[in-house]
Amino acid sequence: MKKAILLLNMGGPNDLDEVKIFLNNMFNDHRIISAPKPIRWLISKLIIWKREEEAKSNYSKLNGKSPIVKYTQELIETLSKEVDANIYAVMRYTPPFAMEVLEKLQNIDEIYAIPLYPQHSSTTTLSSLDDLYKASGKLGLTNKIKTISNYHTHPLYIKSVVSRIKEALQNNEAGEFELLFSAHGLPQKIIDKGDLYQKHIIETVESVEKALINNGLNFAASHLAYQSRLGPVEWLRPYMDEKLREFNNKKVVVVPIAFTLDNSETEFELDIEYRHLASEIGIADYRVAKAPNAHPDFVACLADLYTKMQK
Repeated sequence: MKKAILLLNMGGPNDLDEVKIFLNNMFNDHRIISAPKPIRWLISKLIIWKREEEAKSNYSKLNGKSPIVKYTQELIETLSKEVDANIYAVMRYTPPFAMEVLEKLQNIDEIYAIPLYPQHSSTTTLSSLDDLYKASGKLGLTNKIKTISNYHTHPLYIKSVVSRIKEALQNNEAGEFELLFSAHGLPQKIIDKGDLYQKHIIETVESVEKALINNGLNFAASHLAYQSRLGPVEWLRPYMDEKLREFNNKKVVVVPIAFTLDNSETEFELDIEYRHLASEIGIADYRVAKAPNAHPDFVACLADLYTKMQK
């Protein structure tokens, strides 16, 4: 029996030439911008015109590509040692795309698609599954695919986040720090339509908080904010840049709670842009925890999901 695991994610530019491809594909995704196709095309062109050069400048500070490329490969190499399947990345907005990966798998008997988004959202989980099933339908592979919707409170996933928080603390006392969970934002109207993302984020945060207490880690307080908002519409609040202003002269550990792999939103936005803002605000100690990446607990989580999907 030949098996394959597909790790679904949004992707990121492999080089500066892919920045425009990334932006174009993202903002033409109807799960991201729900306007009719001609209007969505115009909106995407305007966004790209405004953001392309800034985005290239940001990625140039990250060695000219998204960190997600490296972390994805490391995760695949590590997970491959724990499962009896070949593992492939499938990215939504940059190569490798679903079609080019599935074309290699026509002789595979079973395909297990695991989104690297623990919390379910129409903008991430469903977008990636839309793309996967569109490609699999053209190749006649759909009946071979099994998927999973979410795993936002899986004990091993939670354990990996707690481990990263411990790493960020180093040998300091948790009680000296505010704990600030940062999740990628979404327009409020998407949540109002029934998207589960915010509910799942809150449940993840609550699970991590309980695990921290069980590990004897009692922070001064715990908070949740949302980053990466775009445009004039109302997004999930509180906004990260506004929340940080509450911590003048305090110590803060920031935890990227919506990402399993580090990317430009963590290594540039949180660790460079917001670090600069933290300095301006007067935050005494600003630390950013790593995403799970190839942490053994997260690898074990994915292996467990794969095992259970086969039953």
